[in-house]
Amino acid sequence: MQLHDVWFVLIAVLWIGYFFLEGFDFGIGILTKPLARDTAERRVLINTIGPVWDGNEVWLLTAGGATFAAFPDWYATLFSGFYIPLLIILVCLIVRGVAFEYRAKRSDARWQRNWEEAIFWTSLVPAFLWGVAFANIVRGVDIDAHKNYVGTFWDLLNPYALLGGLVTLSLFTFHGAVFAALKTVGGIRDRARTTALRVGAVTAVLALVFLIWTQGHSGNGRSLAALVVAVLALAGAMAATRLGREGWAFVLSGATVVAAVAMLFLALFPNVMPSTLNDGWSLTVGNAASSPYTLKLMTIVAAVFTPLVLLYQGWTYWVFRKRIGVQHIPGHDPAGALDQA
Repeated sequence: MQLHDVWFVLIAVLWIGYFFLEGFDFGIGILTKPLARDTAERRVLINTIGPVWDGNEVWLLTAGGATFAAFPDWYATLFSGFYIPLLIILVCLIVRGVAFEYRAKRSDARWQRNWEEAIFWTSLVPAFLWGVAFANIVRGVDIDAHKNYVGTFWDLLNPYALLGGLVTLSLFTFHGAVFAALKTVGGIRDRARTTALRVGAVTAVLALVFLIWTQGHSGNGRSLAALVVAVLALAGAMAATRLGREGWAFVLSGATVVAAVAMLFLALFPNVMPSTLNDGWSLTVGNAASSPYTLKLMTIVAAVFTPLVLLYQGWTYWVFRKRIGVQHIPGHDPAGALDQA
């Protein structure tokens, strides 16, 4: 295996880690509207991700930076061709971070409702657009002989990509509901389990159609194996949720995200962005990669710092592992949305 193959795998792992972590993060944000019944319950939901949401986004920054350094042509074509959806995602992530921090700055009910509304929409929109973006990457887009995207924004909104967006939206919401059941107590925990079962049923239908479509379009033996794992993990997550085994449910819902995203990368390889105009114009791990020296230097740096980052983030989740409920909100005071119980 050559270094550019290794870095394709590493970038896939970074994206898988991002969607695993930010998936339930987005799901919690989406559920602040339909699941929480009052301000105290919305605060509980926000508190479940309060210590970790910003750390989860580090995976996105690392994935983007690694793509820029290891596959500059892939980065250039992707970020120029998908400029509008990626800009929308970036704006949403900025506003979302501000909403988490600013919601508690004033006790005014209208001020807090507005920021809660922002948290909902800036969680929902990226959850959908990430699916649209990655579905287009796997499907292929209009890339010319000069590695430039020559299509339009509307070309990205094709039926396959829109279905991909619905899959990530529903899957992340399901993942978030399972996480909410794992991290809360009382009535909100029971409703989170019920919501997870309902959303999970919708997710199962959408994901099955999308993954089979992907397998038929560009799949192989490895991607088929990942498809089977994703389906079995989703079924297991729903069964564990029904039995009240939230720990296992979260592990299996996470495995569903991991297997589904892994399938996309397995179906994509050795391409990184297929061209629908001419197969010879597709970007591959070979023609889009940096020099061997650059990849070698990146490998050394990654080998040193990646374990440290994983240890720190794992420690953060361990410290904030306890369940919370409205009884842990002093006086049900709506201020201080990110104060930890």
